[in-house]
Amino acid sequence: MVNKIILILLGLGLIVLLIYTFKSSTTPQQPTKLYWFIPDGMRAEESLFTVYKWAQEGKLPNIKKMMDNGSFGYSIPDFPSHTPVNFASLLTGAHPTVHGIADGPMRVEGKTLEKPSVGGFSSAAKKVSPIWTVLENAGKKVALLSIPGSTPPELKNGITVRGRWGNWGSDDAALIFEPTEKQAEMKKVGAGFRLFYFGDTLTKFVSEKLSTSSASIQSFSPMKEAKMTARGLDLYAFIIDSTNDNQTNYNSVAFSLTEAGPAFQTVKEGSWTDWYPVKLTFQNQSYDSNIKLKLIKIWPDGQFRIRVLYNNLNKFVTMPESVALEMTQGLGPMVDFVDNFPAQLVYEDEDKQTFFEEAQMSWEYHQKATDFIFDKYQPDIFLQDIYTPNQMLTSRWWMRYLDPQGKDYSAEKSKMAMEEVLKMYQGLDGIIGEALKHDDGKTLFVLSSDHGIILQSRIMSLNNLFAQKGWLKFTTNPTTGEMVLDWANTKVLHLQTNNIYINPNGLAGPYQRASGTEYEKLRTEVMDALEKLTDSDTKAITRVVRWEDAPKFFEVPSDRVGDLSVEIAPGYGFSEAATPDLGVFADSLTSGNKQAYDPKVDGLQTPFVIMGPGIKKNYRLSQNISHIDQMPTILKLLNVEIPDYVQGKVLTEILK
Repeated sequence: MVNKIILILLGLGLIVLLIYTFKSSTTPQQPTKLYWFIPDGMRAEESLFTVYKWAQEGKLPNIKKMMDNGSFGYSIPDFPSHTPVNFASLLTGAHPTVHGIADGPMRVEGKTLEKPSVGGFSSAAKKVSPIWTVLENAGKKVALLSIPGSTPPELKNGITVRGRWGNWGSDDAALIFEPTEKQAEMKKVGAGFRLFYFGDTLTKFVSEKLSTSSASIQSFSPMKEAKMTARGLDLYAFIIDSTNDNQTNYNSVAFSLTEAGPAFQTVKEGSWTDWYPVKLTFQNQSYDSNIKLKLIKIWPDGQFRIRVLYNNLNKFVTMPESVALEMTQGLGPMVDFVDNFPAQLVYEDEDKQTFFEEAQMSWEYHQKATDFIFDKYQPDIFLQDIYTPNQMLTSRWWMRYLDPQGKDYSAEKSKMAMEEVLKMYQGLDGIIGEALKHDDGKTLFVLSSDHGIILQSRIMSLNNLFAQKGWLKFTTNPTTGEMVLDWANTKVLHLQTNNIYINPNGLAGPYQRASGTEYEKLRTEVMDALEKLTDSDTKAITRVVRWEDAPKFFEVPSDRVGDLSVEIAPGYGFSEAATPDLGVFADSLTSGNKQAYDPKVDGLQTPFVIMGPGIKKNYRLSQNISHIDQMPTILKLLNVEIPDYVQGKVLTEILK
């Protein structure tokens, strides 16, 4: 009898064990970690940038691995399809009406319009908490690499490595130096040499003279020199002729940290120097950095075009400060992304090769940084961005040849351009590959982007239109070509990205919303002029909305937009400049854009790929999702409470 009872108990125990084992094998493990990669401007769709097809063909093996082991589809951005708006939408799970970011540079009542009063790239601009704050509050260790909207740092115990344009620290952007003689040729660029058209100068014009240096540098034509000063550092470029052909034929530049020499390296056209350690200055504090220079172009008469890269990491742009030194010692100097906004590497044919080399430096750095951060800091949550895709697709050199609607399109040019773009996408795939090496079975891996990029063939200057109507008054700086606005006598003004400011009494002083009969009459006249605006037979503006209707039509906050907001037709972009010729339309030098279009326009959508515990494998989403759906889905999988302000929905379709 005892033996029977023992056998029965053993049998029952075995049954319980089998049930437990079965449940354990069929119940998905709860992910506890997250790697979220959000490359800026990574277009993905079914017609031209066929990312999923490239992956299936083996061209993007790491994205294919995520697809095979996860779910994938496309995501639609928020208007006006600008980076800070859509990073905020992705990372808060809410539309701009809730998170508050309507653009990069924003103006508000009570502040002058002359410069932005709210920076959309700043963490302080958001009205609700982003995912990193939510996850840190849930006890997670968070690392952020190059995430727009993450600075000044909000993390209390995590790691913040740069942001972008968050008005925090010394953001050491790459520069171009040219002789002052070139400035006269380039006056038409105007404010296009300034960061965001109003900030620091990205292309600097410097004096060039015959050298009196005692540096022992041989030149067969009289040596010239130029002093290039930025960030508290003086660099000397000695322009030399090494040809010994009895002709004036300058072809090289020797670089030195002092006018007396010696040169630390001499390069010819198209060549880079090595990285060199230097001391820079920020807010009267000296700090360690590195520089790398390229002679992009040199003319026989000695005019030059020189690129200077600065290590994008320093103690002022990481939190904790020690991370900058640790990463520089472990990885070398940082190239975070290529070029800047507005683009500078677009004016000479030689700029294209420089751009591509710099772009490659950026994705190679990010590949190394991904592995380093996982190993060194072992975060639970790791969010990463790289700005290079946006820069490449909005540059002069690629989109104009890729899109069949472009006037420069041909099958041969398109093939060559797509091969180069694919190399960039493979660079992104390499970053993902470094992250996937750290798959421990507990990590959720997500790939998405803020917006795609479409062809831009024409630009329009609405401020020239307003000047034609007598609503805008300006002069032109004779040296730089920049617009000098007469604020007191300007009644209507276009400012980034798609905002029109109106006051019949002028726009000088602190901005306030006007009202009354004169205001409404003028606003109606402006709306009428914009709605009737055509470029030949093409309607360039597709929608004009009053500020009070902006939340309804564009889902943007009414307190951070102009008196009117506009949506434009695909193929067009904006110039804020007013020019003496008052021309409204012109061919665009750059060939890609994403701002102020209907977000549902083909080409603006982005990839969404998610892999990890609890996710269906090799599953294709049945329809496009919204950016705001990504954060709540991630929080649900991580078993973290979704904040009340989140407007997106959990994508139950992809859950096991």
